[in-house]
Amino acid sequence: MSAFDDVDFALLRALQEDATQSAGALGRLVGLSQPAAWRRIKRLQTLGVIKGKRLHLDAQAVGFGVTVFLGVKLATKGRVSLEDFERAVSAIPEVQSVEHVLGLYDYRLRVVARDLPDFERVLRRRIMTLPGAGEVEANVLLTEERRPGPL
Repeated sequence: MSAFDDVDFALLRALQEDATQSAGALGRLVGLSQPAAWRRIKRLQTLGVIKGKRLHLDAQAVGFGVTVFLGVKLATKGRVSLEDFERAVSAIPEVQSVEHVLGLYDYRLRVVARDLPDFERVLRRRIMTLPGAGEVEANVLLTEERRPGPL
């Protein structure tokens, strides 16, 4: 991996804050010309440091008032079970993220639903019927403060 300098980290911080900024605006923030900022951003993309740009939606504004973090422990373990579970859970539109973790549970899921009865339907009919799904622990999100990454 290539070394990164302070300007690279400044660009990454600025992009985490607002990825819609133009290369010219980013360059002004970090003391580079537009072409120099653009070249650095392209380099960071080529190296795989920047893996895309995402739009962060307000789930409540589009009708999904409940966010739940689920800890899922698989009933059976093994490579086939992991792959089957990951493939199946990734196909559920209400599941916003899937993280394979170490600890009490095997997976951490971020699930959105319109309300608690809708979440119960998703849990019973979609998540608990997944291949290998075993124990589940739910934590309902009360408030969230989004922050840019640590760079």
